[in-house]
Amino acid sequence: MNIFSKKLKIRNRFLIISLLFFIGIFFFLLGIEETGLIDETPPLFASAGKEMSQSGDWITPKVNGILRFDKPPLYYWLMALIYSIPGNQSWDQLGSLSARLPSALSSFFLFLILGESILHNHHKSNFKSHLALVSSLGFALSPLVIIWSRTAVSDSLLCGTVGISLLLFWRTFVENKSKNCILPWIFLSLAILTKGPVAVVIVVLTLSTFLSTQEDWKRLLFRIKPLQGLLITILISSPWYILVFLKEGQAFLNSFFGYHNLQRYTSVVNNHSEPWWFFIYMMIIGSLPFSIFLVHGIFETLKEFITDCRRETKNESSLYLFSLCWLFSILIFFSISATKLPSYWLPATPAAAILIAKSAKELLNRSKNISIVWSFTSLILLGLSIALLLSNNWLVLINDPEMPNLVDEILEARLILKARIFIFSLTILSFVFVFKFLPRSILFLQMLFLVGQFSIMNPIRNITDNLRQAPIRNISQKIRDLRKSSEPLAMVGIRKPSLHFYSQQIVFYESNSPIGIINLSERFEKDKRINYSDSPNYSSDSFLVVIDKYSLDKSNWKNIKRKELAVYGIYNLIRVDRVEIKKYSSNFQKKGLKSDWKKEKPEKF
Repeated sequence: MNIFSKKLKIRNRFLIISLLFFIGIFFFLLGIEETGLIDETPPLFASAGKEMSQSGDWITPKVNGILRFDKPPLYYWLMALIYSIPGNQSWDQLGSLSARLPSALSSFFLFLILGESILHNHHKSNFKSHLALVSSLGFALSPLVIIWSRTAVSDSLLCGTVGISLLLFWRTFVENKSKNCILPWIFLSLAILTKGPVAVVIVVLTLSTFLSTQEDWKRLLFRIKPLQGLLITILISSPWYILVFLKEGQAFLNSFFGYHNLQRYTSVVNNHSEPWWFFIYMMIIGSLPFSIFLVHGIFETLKEFITDCRRETKNESSLYLFSLCWLFSILIFFSISATKLPSYWLPATPAAAILIAKSAKELLNRSKNISIVWSFTSLILLGLSIALLLSNNWLVLINDPEMPNLVDEILEARLILKARIFIFSLTILSFVFVFKFLPRSILFLQMLFLVGQFSIMNPIRNITDNLRQAPIRNISQKIRDLRKSSEPLAMVGIRKPSLHFYSQQIVFYESNSPIGIINLSERFEKDKRINYSDSPNYSSDSFLVVIDKYSLDKSNWKNIKRKELAVYGIYNLIRVDRVEIKKYSSNFQKKGLKSDWKKEKPEKF
């Protein structure tokens, strides 16, 4: 009987993980190559990865001929590996698959491990399969996860490596098997190679907070072998930092540690200033439309912690308490930070998903409070439905100069109508659940949300790509066709790093102001950057300029003699003689204006 039960348990676990595997492929990997890279950060990551692949320099990240120490190299390395596969350009023509795959796979594997962790935690429960699905889908359906899992930046990779590391640490606490304590430290080292010291802070804060709630914290700390683990982490993560410091010296320290870590945390960078409660707001937004389940899960976990005097890791509630410590650690740490971005909350989404499963567990037990939870969920969905019904009032407020036809495209694709039907249907169902509790109601709602979002999100991505990014790709191809004698290339006005990525040329980005003209004239003489694949001919008599129509209408550029070559969307491709730009530059300098391109700009590209 015991053997039969064990085989049945293994089979059920295999079936749930298999189901999550196919859902994950459908959700995270399907169609990630269909649209181009979205400006402005993803093309910078992709350019660094492609540069590593082409140049063979896997130590120093570079973009557009400039050192880029925005992040450590792991995400660049993963992209570079894919870009290095023979024939890459034939099956990844947009470069999106290679750039986004590390993000997608990070979320995919974390999605599976979340479900497996719930199965492990509730091995004696009849509802373990249900809770595993709820937890994994609670993570996948977070608006933040939906966005960043298909974005070629390192945030999802940090979420994946930190999330897997913390879940493995919890598993080590529960299983009492010290031989398994090495793996979480390895994932921590990968997280350090993804985003640096912040990974250590998140993990250490979470572990310290959780251990402080346990009476036998010394024994638990011994299980994870901190000295051995720290040694492994240092051995894996430190070589790159040492090598790049020996190679680049103070420039690396000032950029990576000085600006991108210390300055970002202690002062506001790029106007990303938000109130202290910003991440409480992100906690709610990041779990929509199941936010009230998260709040209920937090409340129930706190209540159990206060009333349960045992506080043992073998208790089923230990995973929920661990997740609460995880969530609060990130909430407090980033709330103190001066610079605040929505993506900073992403590493907390796995913990939020587990706490949503905690609320679902109470639903299965038919808790008295669950009617309140469902009522608030219904109100959230009702609010979304009302907002969609009033769409004519707020659609007119959308005014993106890069996509002047966006509203017309949305209406033509009937996306608002689809969204109205979809959200209104979920609202009706949620009201039914208020009066008739179905044990698996949250899972039903999640599955509908999973399928329904594809009918809305994919068309939105395609419309945005066609209006915003396709013109840049088309003009990049035109540049390769029309460029003569390796002319230098400049972009004036709206700055799009994707132009460098798709044209594979050094691009001089400047404003449409008179100082921008002075800068261009000087930079062609003095700022002679080198591109691995095709460096510009700085002695050329002419240069190419990609300029948006708004900048072209300004007097600074309107009167400059030029040859019109192509127009794509709001962007014009023109050819300008060097003599012409020097003439205007001299005129502006006579008026007392001076260049400023030599000023140190940490975010320049």
